Order: sequence, then C-alpha cells, then structure tokens
Amino acid sequence: MASSPQIHYKQNRLKQLRAFCHAARTGSVSAAAEQIFLSQPTVSLQIQALEREFDTMLFERRGPKIKLTPEGDLLYQLAQPLVEGMDKLHETFATHCGRVDQGILNIAAGESTILYILPEPVRHFTAQFPGIELKLHNVTGRDGLAMLRADEADLAIGSMLEVPDDITYRPIVTFYPKLIAPLDHPLAHKESVSLEDIAPYGLILPPRHLSTWRIVDLVFRQNNVSYQVSLEAGGWEVIKKYVELGLGISIVTDVCLNGDDNLACIPLERYFPRRSYGIVLRRGKFLSPQAKRFLEVVDNAFADRRSEPHQQTMGEVEWEDALLG
Repeated sequence: MASSPQIHYKQNRLKQLRAFCHAARTGSVSAAAEQIFLSQPTVSLQIQALEREFDTMLFERRGPKIKLTPEGDLLYQLAQPLVEGMDKLHETFATHCGRVDQGILNIAAGESTILYILPEPVRHFTAQFPGIELKLHNVTGRDGLAMLRADEADLAIGSMLEVPDDITYRPIVTFYPKLIAPLDHPLAHKESVSLEDIAPYGLILPPRHLSTWRIVDLVFRQNNVSYQVSLEAGGWEVIKKYVELGLGISIVTDVCLNGDDNLACIPLERYFPRRSYGIVLRRGKFLSPQAKRFLEVVDNAFADRRSEPHQQTMGEVEWEDALLG
C-alpha cells in the first residue's frame, strides 16, 4: 500500500531540520549545502517546506546572507539538539554498550593551551582510547569560537574573560601573573615589585594585537605609569628565551613556567588578574561520547588544581578576545 503524503513528509523531516540547522549556523544556504553534500536548491526547498509547515518565516534574507527570525531562532534551539542527537546516535549507542573506542574528536585551542595545559590530559586520553582520532586545532580565540559555532570543533580549551551568550565556559585551573627577569637583573632578587620599579626597563611582549599587550597597556595607563617595550615576540617560549638572554623583562602568566626555567619570577597579582583556563562549549551543544570522555579526563587531570573563583580586576570584562591562548 502506498504511503500517505503525511508519512512521507515526516520521514523527510530530519533532513529538513538538518538543512535548516546548518543554514542557521553558517548564515548561508550555499555553505549549508556544501557541508551536508546537497545542492543549494535542495536546501532551499527543505527550508521552505519547514516554513510552510510552521506557517512562518524562519530566515530574513539579505542577499547571499540569511539571518534567523525570532521564530527561526526558537526552532533552531529546539531542533539543534535533536539533529545532533540523531547524527551521533550510533556513537551514543556504542557508548551505552560500553564501546567508546573509535570516532574523531576535534578540539580548538591556542598555542599556550596546547603547550602547557593539554599535554597531560591528551596523554591519558590517547592511552585510554587509542582508537579515537584526536585533532588539536591551533587557532586564535576568534577562530576557535567560529569553529565551535560552525560545529567544526566539539569543544575548545582556553581562557575566557568575557563569555558570549551562545557560549558556556567552565574554568578548571587558575594561573597567576608573574614578572620574569634574568637572574642577574636588578629586580631579580626582590620579593615584590611596583609598576614604577618595572617602568625603567624594556619589556618583551607578545604582538600588540593580542590580549597580553592590551592588559599591560591598560594596567600601566590606569596607574599613570609609563612603560617601554624593547622587543615584540610571539610565543611564551620565545619570550622566556629572550629574557634569559638579557634582552629585557616580561610579564607572563605562570602557565608557561615549569620550575626549570633559568629565570627570576616575581608575583604581580597586585596589579594583574589571575587567569583561568577551562572548557568552552557552544550553548546547547550535544556532546559526543568521545567529547564526554575527554572532559572526564581533563577534570581528573586537574582535580587537585581546581580553578578558584576570584573578583574581576582592572576591567577584565573590557577585553574583546573571548577565547585566549
């Protein structure tokens, strides 16, 4: 007996919702079509079918770009977990059967996170789940958020000072600001230093478009103290090496210090904020079994160094970069 049009429509609803969700995330019908391997007209027709069923406009169309209407945003919030749940049904079923031994896990993180935060969790995770392909994407903060929003990354690990509405952030470990100097530097044997003590000496800082430079600049300006930059260099390992060589001093977060560095380290919490590193997710994201297992490993790795709550200082909320190093 031939199936009714209504039954046939319901069988196609998942495809329509999947097309709609990809279009909502990318803001483009053509980009959605490319991601789900369909033609652009097919994706447009699937979205139009949903609009007819719900008797509403789901997108505002502005040339090649589309934007969710309030009704479209509501449907997206309802449909996205369903679509992700269906897409990952096989993996979830395998997990409940005790089999989490395959699949792919994409993690977005900045260079310092990959160098200093992730080695131990990654080592434990790959030992426990050798069949899972782990991909670490070394990206900037904005690019990491873009990957989360486009579902190109399952999760991100990093430091957040301001959390967008569509993102969740759970700190897991805290690090502290330090002044680093060569061992023979005039400041090397001081237990504490002021900004006025630092001012005469050239600073080695990361590129000025990154958050560290902006934090340093804001702190000195708020305290009406001038400062000078003698060298601009990318990467904490490079900066530490140049400080060791006597080319300047620097202000870092002690995430990059391992105790074996040939440097003097002086606390700067009086002026600069502590920085937490944690787990960054898209709000409403359906976590794959692989992602859940990785988060368990991360939590266990830092169980004895749990991030401590602290009051914001020197205008932390002003920073534009959401996901840092």
